[in-house]
Amino acid sequence: MSSIHLEPQDLPDVAPHNHGRTQAAWVTNGSIAFGALLMCIGFAISNAPLLWIGGAIAVIGSIAGGVLRALGHGQSLG
Repeated sequence: MSSIHLEPQDLPDVAPHNHGRTQAAWVTNGSIAFGALLMCIGFAISNAPLLWIGGAIAVIGSIAGGVLRALGHGQSLG
């Protein structure tokens, strides 16, 4: 049994219930998954340009997701 007792006012606010179903999340996850797929294929067939293109897609998609979140298309942090 724990000796720590938290009062209701000490607990954090409840998080929104969108579970990451935002435009920013879809763009970020989709582009990273597609980029990783291209990188895997490029690695398997020893195709360096395909490997680099997949990496670039993943990085650009991550940046695009951050921009979309900053523009209000994602879940707020606070």
